[in-house]
Amino acid sequence: MHHYELLVNLAASLMAALVFGLITERLGLSSIVGYLLAGIMLGPHTPGMRGDQETAVQFAEIGVVLLMFGVGLHFHVKDLWKVRKVAVPGATGQIAAATLLGTLAAVVTGLSVTQGVIIGIAISVASTVVLIRVLTDNDVLHTSQGHIAVGWLIVEDVFTVLVLVALPAVASILSHNGAGE
Repeated sequence: MHHYELLVNLAASLMAALVFGLITERLGLSSIVGYLLAGIMLGPHTPGMRGDQETAVQFAEIGVVLLMFGVGLHFHVKDLWKVRKVAVPGATGQIAAATLLGTLAAVVTGLSVTQGVIIGIAISVASTVVLIRVLTDNDVLHTSQGHIAVGWLIVEDVFTVLVLVALPAVASILSHNGAGE
C-alpha cells in the first residue's frame, strides 16, 4: 500500500481542489478560494481525511513552479520593460512603506527592531501566484493594468529572493553582535 500513497494523496488533493474550486466559482468567487478551502480541509488541523504533509508540501512547491512557468509563458520581457517606470518605483515604495509600518507595529508590541524588520518585509510582498490567478479569472492579465501588476509582482519576487539570500548572513552578523535579541 505504501507505493500507492503518493497517488492516493494526489488524487484526493486534486479532487478536493476541483470540487471546492467549482463550488466557489458557482458562488461567484475565485477558484483560488476553493483551492485554499480544499487545502484547509485536507490539512492537519481539521478532522477527517488528512493528506501526508511532506507530500503536500512537495505538491505545493511543484504547483508554484508550474504556475510561475505559466506566467513566464504568457509574458514577454518587452511587455514588462514597458511598465518598469511604474512597477519598479511603485513596488519599491510599497515594500519600503510596508516594511516600515510592520517594523513600527512590531516594536510597539514589544518585539526587537530586527524581528520587526523581518515581519515588515514578510508583509510587504504579495503572492504572485494568487494575484496572477485572480487577474486571469477576471480577464485582466493581458491588459495594461495586468502588465503593471505583474511587473510590480516581479520586482517584489526579485526583492524577496535577495532578502532570502541575504537574511541568513545578516542574522548571523546580528546574533554575533547581540543585536538580534
